[in-house]
Amino acid sequence: MTEDERPRLPACAPAQPWVLYLLECAGDRLYAGITNDLAARFKAHADGRGARFTRAFAPLRIVAASELPSRSEALKAEYALKRQPRAGKLRFLEGCGTPLTLEPEAAK
Repeated sequence: MTEDERPRLPACAPAQPWVLYLLECAGDRLYAGITNDLAARFKAHADGRGARFTRAFAPLRIVAASELPSRSEALKAEYALKRQPRAGKLRFLEGCGTPLTLEPEAAK
């Protein structure tokens, strides 16, 4: 077998960074998740193919996103954010520099 006849492996695409994101959903609710393709994941949520939560409370917009170096780090950050009360999620949002007109004492 000559060098030209050998099967070639496809070139590896550079890995996309993992992203922790926060969505504003119907009913003044917030949803946190992770992905390595934020646009596609938001579309899945909007199309009703995302999480059960976003099927019940339609996502309105992405309000915050933070890149993390690995899936492991993103999972840990997501777990920590989901354990936060609403006020903690709003502090994360403020840290991302995204304005949002929700009050901390609004519906959870």
